[in-house]
Amino acid sequence: SKHYDFDGLETEMEGKFREGHFDGVATVVEELFRQVKPENAYFGEKDFQQLAIIKKLVKKLKLSIKIHGVPIFRSNDGLALSSRNERLPSYQIKEAALLYETLVKVKDWFRIITIPEINKRVEEIFKKASGMELEYFTIANEETLKETDFFYKDKAYRAFLVVNFNDVRLIDNMQLD
Repeated sequence: SKHYDFDGLETEMEGKFREGHFDGVATVVEELFRQVKPENAYFGEKDFQQLAIIKKLVKKLKLSIKIHGVPIFRSNDGLALSSRNERLPSYQIKEAALLYETLVKVKDWFRIITIPEINKRVEEIFKKASGMELEYFTIANEETLKETDFFYKDKAYRAFLVVNFNDVRLIDNMQLD
């Protein structure tokens, strides 16, 4: 795969754990776009970092493709729908909804309490959750994906949450404004 510079988007969050992953994604997507030449392309917000990187790819390559983010599809209990969930036994699916419940709390706390306090509360939630290990939680600027400790009124923020639940890596995120 080629190496791309996405202005740091590729080094945040998932990029810290999966070096070169986004180069591979971008190589495949660039080739697909060059072959198919779409006017529009749709990518899920569940993998928000990937969506941001694909938008940056289109901008840097000056491709005339409109990239659309597709909202996260959720089960009735809020769990983000993903093929990974199929690796969870049915009785654990309900427990996995804790990710969504936590993100809803974060959205409620947003701009009311400090980010360090939110981080502490999220860590506490997952310390008490049986079989769940918090890999990372971050509140980041939606545009740069840079983690933030302070809210600026004119910026959009998103909470990102990754949990290992009995060897299944669950990923979720939520827009905070």
